[in-house]
Amino acid sequence: MKKKFSALLVIFGLLVLSACGKEVDDGSSVEVLPLLVDLSVTEHAEVGETVKMEALVTYGDEKVEDADKVVYEVWEDGKKDDSIMIDSVNEKNGLYTAETSFEKDGLYHIQVHVDAKRLHSMPFKEVTIGKGPNVESHDDEHADQGHEHGHTEGFSLHFVKPENAEAGAETELMTHLQIDGQPLEKANVRYQVWGDSLGEKHLWIDTIELKAGEYTAAHSFDKTGTYTVKIHVKDDNGLHEHEEFTFEVH
Repeated sequence: MKKKFSALLVIFGLLVLSACGKEVDDGSSVEVLPLLVDLSVTEHAEVGETVKMEALVTYGDEKVEDADKVVYEVWEDGKKDDSIMIDSVNEKNGLYTAETSFEKDGLYHIQVHVDAKRLHSMPFKEVTIGKGPNVESHDDEHADQGHEHGHTEGFSLHFVKPENAEAGAETELMTHLQIDGQPLEKANVRYQVWGDSLGEKHLWIDTIELKAGEYTAAHSFDKTGTYTVKIHVKDDNGLHEHEEFTFEVH
């Protein structure tokens, strides 16, 4: 009798432990907080003067001190293909800083790319250097290149250039989109690709949205060379944007 009673106690204990180890499925879901990045930059500076860049990264009420990546991308207006990347310094307490300077007058864009808490954010600001851009040459450049145009307010696009792309192997093409600092979801994003190795042929490559605001596609390029990709973005709210970039296939 004692053996049977002991066995019952063991079984009862196991059942209690099992119940405690199970998650209660009450229809509730874990709240995903937004990743907020407050970007501050010097809005006007002279040629050669230091331009300070600061990004305060927060997740809910928490200041993020262990972001996976915080890097600044800087380019002259109309020349995003020639952008440079500047690593940040983690000042702790959620603040990530960097500095740069510019060698000539013009309008420049500064965008910070932040990966933290499995989220991505990429706000941007503009800085005017010296007398700013030469309006006449600026308009001619845009007419010749068609590289950038007036964006929808709050719209931001970041193309992740393929690194070490090889002919005959699949190359991943990835673009991050945001609107007003939040991922732009459920957009229609297509890549239009051309290059000398393709002759007059243009490739149209559809993307899929694997993560919120992240649009990817994979394509195998048969030949080496320089390729140009124009990223076409549309959504149901009338947004229509496009930007061009180049990349190398070796």
